[in-house]
Amino acid sequence: MAGANALIINEKDNVAVVLEDIPKGGVVTVSGGISLRAREEIPCSHKVALVDLPRGAEVIKYGEVIGRAAEDIACGSWVHTHNLVLEE
Repeated sequence: MAGANALIINEKDNVAVVLEDIPKGGVVTVSGGISLRAREEIPCSHKVALVDLPRGAEVIKYGEVIGRAAEDIACGSWVHTHNLVLEE
């Protein structure tokens, strides 16, 4: 999609990977017409939540569970080690 700055790797994913640094309040756009505002700065190649993820919710990337939300993660938030418990 022209103008997209984030990538959903698998249709089951509830996070997307940003393709450039996204400033707080910046627009994250992925294919399929999904667009949302970044709640905080998100570094290039990191994940952004596409939906609200309550504490304990599965975080899905590559169509697989990669971890669980360590706290409530709002849609548009940066998803990384500070709020994600990785699967072992």
